[in-house]
Amino acid sequence: MSFFAYKGGEMHAEGVALAVIAAQVGTPFYCYSAGALRAGWQEFADAIKGMKASVAYAMKANSNLAVIRLFGEMGAGADIVSVGEMKRALAAGIPAQRIIYSGVGKKPSELMAALEAGVGQINVESSAELETLNAVAGQLGLKADITIRVNPDVDAKTHAKITTGRKENKFGIDIDLAREAFALAGRLPNLNVVGVAMHIGSQLTSLTPYRDAIVRVRELIGQLREDGHSIERFDIGGGLGIVYADEKPPSIAEFMAVVARETEGLGCELSFEPGRRLVGEAGVLVGEVILVKPGSAKTFVIVDAAMNDLIRPTLYEAWHDILPVRQPRPDAATIRCDIVGPICESGDFLAQNRDLPPLVAGDLVMVRSAGAYGAVMASSYNSRPLAPEVMVDGTRFAVTRPRPTVEDMISAERLPPWMEPKKA
Repeated sequence: MSFFAYKGGEMHAEGVALAVIAAQVGTPFYCYSAGALRAGWQEFADAIKGMKASVAYAMKANSNLAVIRLFGEMGAGADIVSVGEMKRALAAGIPAQRIIYSGVGKKPSELMAALEAGVGQINVESSAELETLNAVAGQLGLKADITIRVNPDVDAKTHAKITTGRKENKFGIDIDLAREAFALAGRLPNLNVVGVAMHIGSQLTSLTPYRDAIVRVRELIGQLREDGHSIERFDIGGGLGIVYADEKPPSIAEFMAVVARETEGLGCELSFEPGRRLVGEAGVLVGEVILVKPGSAKTFVIVDAAMNDLIRPTLYEAWHDILPVRQPRPDAATIRCDIVGPICESGDFLAQNRDLPPLVAGDLVMVRSAGAYGAVMASSYNSRPLAPEVMVDGTRFAVTRPRPTVEDMISAERLPPWMEPKKA
């Protein structure tokens, strides 16, 4: 089921016309479909039935409180990579015991905050972090439950900037050095090693890398048990891809079938941390055409959504389908154009060399599959306020993060005392 579709010639999010939201909220804005979010979660919930498994939403994909709350109400935990995300998860109602703290560079103060909050699992990514966490737990008189994230050296065959499971990536402990790390953890008095974690990348559309990685980690688990470690958990991570252009990602059921087959008899509780797969296709970015600028080389459609709102095309050369909010006629002519923003950068584009129906100033456009790594990676570059976020649920909608004013942005800054205006 598509939760974003043309109805009566206008693009709708569920039962609400995007043009209606634009008229009330202004552009650009992000819009999330609660129905799409629930459907994404349900696909995971159905697939793990009968398995000893849990799902923690990877908040780095989209940290909007309403999105987190929606997943939490359906039973999700949260996968976090910072104390800020931990506080967001707690504020959204996720119980601390359902929080998994991942990340390659955790400060002692951050580890202390996580332990004080009662976070359920910490994924440790280096021997140095083992030592730091042991010291922090000792200060608090606690014994911390941890898994150690290993790097299985498997090529996820995805974009280089979102691959995390190769030896040349910064994440995890090289699988060839893992037994030494587990031995160290076993000697540290304030750590309780409960499992192994992995995460090989993002936007994976093939199950082969998962299968290869699971096989490698399963072999490691056998070796660790021979070494005397009690390995109770296997954190498989996330990373399953979505449709941006013409990708054909596997279903969650297909993914879980591979997992079940390759972990059969292992006796571990499994955990998964999907992010993009849950939210990516559930969100869109809506902008308004400012003007159309024909040129001798190409035509530019300049819109009020820019690289500061959605940086993925600039950062990852990512493709996002772009559609006019008003449905074009089936026989409408098209023009070859670049869809660009008003930012003072040549890299400020949402799409290049696209064939779109002719657009004019005031037309609305919708950028598809913008629910993951969209608003969460936005900035206020060029002193542009962050785009608001809106959630639609059936025929109702609400702003879940309002657009700040420029005055709000300025008021958050301070002049040093010697620059303050002199009082008369």
